[in-house]
Amino acid sequence: MNGFGFEFAAASPLPPAAGRAAEVRRLFAEEARSERPDLATLCLLVGAAADGRLDDAGIDSAQVELDRLAGLVPFRPGAPSAWADALHRLLGVRFEFRGSPADYERLESSLLHTVLRRRRGLPILLSVVWMEVARRAGAPVYGVGLPGHFVVGFGSGDERVLADPFAGGRVLSGGDAEVLAGAALRPSMLAPADPLDVVVRVLNNIRAWAAARPEQSEVALWAVELALLLPSHPAQLRYERARLLVQRGDYLTGAAELDAYAEVVAPVDEPAAEQVRGQARSARAMLN
Repeated sequence: MNGFGFEFAAASPLPPAAGRAAEVRRLFAEEARSERPDLATLCLLVGAAADGRLDDAGIDSAQVELDRLAGLVPFRPGAPSAWADALHRLLGVRFEFRGSPADYERLESSLLHTVLRRRRGLPILLSVVWMEVARRAGAPVYGVGLPGHFVVGFGSGDERVLADPFAGGRVLSGGDAEVLAGAALRPSMLAPADPLDVVVRVLNNIRAWAAARPEQSEVALWAVELALLLPSHPAQLRYERARLLVQRGDYLTGAAELDAYAEVVAPVDEPAAEQVRGQARSARAMLN
């Protein structure tokens, strides 16, 4: 048993109704702009944007599951290496949280509530599970966004220990971490990732997954719209949203947003702005 008060079938996530989707976006924006954004809450709201079956009670149940797992961690294991070993034994061995190459093909691998249920997911979502369980248990834990692979860190400085939740929480040597990073480690690579950095990376993964599947433009759209609600985001996201609206047949709204983006770009790159205006004209022409 996974401790949840709900069980979803293995079917793919179903998008929420319009009213629920708007409420999820409101809650996401509110949490993202709070003084201390909560990582689990933000990730669960990403899940609610993807899956209309995840209601407020389901979000609460997922939080309770994280609390339950934290309650199973041995009391204050000790040094960073002891914390890493305790989480590996609990989550990686006892509950068999880990990942596989097939998980990269599933949207569910980027949704915290389904990762908790399936005990499978992408490195960053498994790392969120490790971080949230360990944090609740009192561990000195944080996320580490290596290029191309997310891991967790325990402790700091000379006592720092890195573990790979995708591999069941295996403790990494310096060489292991460099292999995952695909480059020599620099201090900046080991800096703790703050909650919003983690959420940006989660949403980027979802956008990349959807971009490779044109039939999943709805997923791409809500992922972009959540990213636009974060306190800081690249202007390029507005262009991406406009293109998705056009792709999905909302030509007038998409054209208006393309024109608005062109006005942002014009002061620094007029030729690029004119190209975007041309895309807006083409979108409007599709109505004829």
